[in-house]
Amino acid sequence: MGAPVIGVTSYVEESTTGVWHDQHAAWLPDAYVAPLRAAGAIIAILPEQDPAAAADALARVDALYLTGGYDVDPALYGAEPHPETDAPRPARDAWELALVAAADEARMPVLGVCRGAQLLNVARGGTLHQHVPDVVGHREYQMGDAIFRQLGVSVLPETVLATLHPLEREVPMYHHQAVGRVGDGLVVSARSVHGLVEAIEDPDRAFCVGLQWHPELDGLTAVWEAFVAAARAYGTR
Repeated sequence: MGAPVIGVTSYVEESTTGVWHDQHAAWLPDAYVAPLRAAGAIIAILPEQDPAAAADALARVDALYLTGGYDVDPALYGAEPHPETDAPRPARDAWELALVAAADEARMPVLGVCRGAQLLNVARGGTLHQHVPDVVGHREYQMGDAIFRQLGVSVLPETVLATLHPLEREVPMYHHQAVGRVGDGLVVSARSVHGLVEAIEDPDRAFCVGLQWHPELDGLTAVWEAFVAAARAYGTR
């Protein structure tokens, strides 16, 4: 087949650019998708819409990429909002939960980054720590002002991630929430130096991985190449 097409979720927020002010816009930092292009994929942005359309949307792509953004609504995992938790984005949550359900049904390759990893966990019935400083006692995981902090992670051997990433490495972090109880069918594939879950995966799928750090900024290509290869294989089934 030709280049695989990867469906990518996005923000839908008020935005200003040039002469256009306060526009309700679907947008996504290019850093999220640049590694996919470099690995040979075509990008299809999937902004929030009617969740009933999720299966039809995924029928036209070869993989699903859940990107970062605002916090997942804690009501979705039975929790009251923490004072530091973002105001919910119910339309985005509903759309992405429907996409995960459709991808699971189709056994499609899935990659989640930051919020995307957390959304994947919640979609599988897991929970989140709403504010990491309450767990580790400091704010190094999200310094603010878009400052990414390099923190160490340990990748667990005998995981899919271990075939794609060094077992010990510092990676760029920017998240104030984290995976709590791991969702159904998922396993932990990396932890931070402070014991936080930093990566999850479904060992029964060819590729279903969630990373709380930002691999689009760390310079390694193996995760992206494997994801694109899984999308290509899925598209040729």
